[in-house]
Amino acid sequence: MTDKFLIGHSADAGKGTGVTVILAKDGATGGVSVRGAAPGTRETDLLKSENTVEKINAVVLSGGSAFGLDSCSGVMEYLRENGFGFTAGRYKVPIVCGAVLYDLEYKDFAYPDKNAGYLAAKNASADNFIKGSVGAGTGATVGKILGAASAAKGGLGLYTAKVGDIEVTAVVAVNAMGDIYNLKGEIIAGAKAGGQYIDTVKMMTEGAFDSESLSGKNTTIGCILTDAVLTKAQANKLADIAHDAYALTIRPVHTVFDGDTVFVMASGEKQGEFAQICAAAVECMARAVLSAFEA
Repeated sequence: MTDKFLIGHSADAGKGTGVTVILAKDGATGGVSVRGAAPGTRETDLLKSENTVEKINAVVLSGGSAFGLDSCSGVMEYLRENGFGFTAGRYKVPIVCGAVLYDLEYKDFAYPDKNAGYLAAKNASADNFIKGSVGAGTGATVGKILGAASAAKGGLGLYTAKVGDIEVTAVVAVNAMGDIYNLKGEIIAGAKAGGQYIDTVKMMTEGAFDSESLSGKNTTIGCILTDAVLTKAQANKLADIAHDAYALTIRPVHTVFDGDTVFVMASGEKQGEFAQICAAAVECMARAVLSAFEA
């Protein structure tokens, strides 16, 4: 991806949580779409097309449930110290958006705090576009309808594609309540009983599950990065369309137990056909989800 975007991670693997930060020090046109019914987010209202600020400096994907939003403050502090942000009177105010997933029960109770966010921002580079059990994916799990004992390990996924000269990258922390399906429609990760996938959708439609044990304990959060020129309205629409990728690879998705969210950051270097960028974003995000489960 263009050097306009840097990515950094910090994690406490022993306690099972972490944070991933995507920086655009020069600013990027931002957008967001929240589809899950149990979100934990920061500065999403600012990204509405009708609101004033056009560009953002960072997107934070964090573990720790609502506690993890504290990590955004560390990112903001790092950017402030380095002179990045929206000029507001005498001072620059870094614009830091974020979303969290629930991993509090993966190991010990822990969450990425302000220091963890600062460290992730400090670690950010063009060489940290990696996947697996890193950053926000450290404590991620999927297939939780029968509880943690039957769940599978999730993680951080990544995929990049080109549309002509335009580059599109998806970064996603996969922590879904549902199962993960490949593009052939086969379950590749999810809840198991007796060594076999149980098919979460089937179990839910048959009513054999405890909704109280699932509430707010999940969520898939991601970001589409591109060097395309996008308006704020286009960035928001792109975020909305990118959720199609979640629907292709996670079932059930956008549930009342998940806070599924997609951000967009566009650095605005190259002109392109918006419809093509949207198609590429769905493909990238779907493959990014699947990449979180590659050995």
